[in-house]
Amino acid sequence: MLGLISPSCGQILWCGTSLTKLKGKAIRQFRKDVQIVFQDPITAVNPRKTIEEIIREPIRHLLPLTKEEQHARITKMLNAVELDSFLLNQRPPQLSGGQLQRVCLARAMAVEPKLLILDEAVSNLDLVLQAEIIQLLKNLQQQFHTTCLFITHDLRLVERLCQQIMIMENGQIVETSKVKAPLTLHSKTGQALQNAVLPAFPVRYDNCSAELFF
Repeated sequence: MLGLISPSCGQILWCGTSLTKLKGKAIRQFRKDVQIVFQDPITAVNPRKTIEEIIREPIRHLLPLTKEEQHARITKMLNAVELDSFLLNQRPPQLSGGQLQRVCLARAMAVEPKLLILDEAVSNLDLVLQAEIIQLLKNLQQQFHTTCLFITHDLRLVERLCQQIMIMENGQIVETSKVKAPLTLHSKTGQALQNAVLPAFPVRYDNCSAELFF
């Protein structure tokens, strides 16, 4: 979907044009229009660079801005992901996992893409941080009018963020549905995913007994 490798069959279209046919200014515009946030923020950044240098990277390559304008945009994006500006001179090992994932969000959103791909972007975070990042994504969507493609196996997160869901199995889309509460899936794969999700409030059996044999 990012055009990093060529598909073995079929094609991926962006605005009606195959990604394999994008050249020069067109591929540069595509890089600006489509950004990604990966699952593991630690391996997604250079630990030797400062937070300001990390966020500046796509700006420097994709936007015709002066250094002063770049710095202003970096500060703006750091505020957008609810991080303090004093972190700009810090390096990744000095930040928590949640903070670092916000930095990755700021980097991706710095060029104001049309499409933001989130590849299991909250899977490494605890439940509290997951809820915070999901709310942050909603805020960013409203502020920058960015479409999000949220890749996840956690249907509870889908219910909180997404408007439409596509279920895939072996690279094929087996079900497409609007997200409504409660989420109801009809494909075999979708139902298997739903059955694999633990209930929010598990039933406790106080009167049950068990025997252990050694």
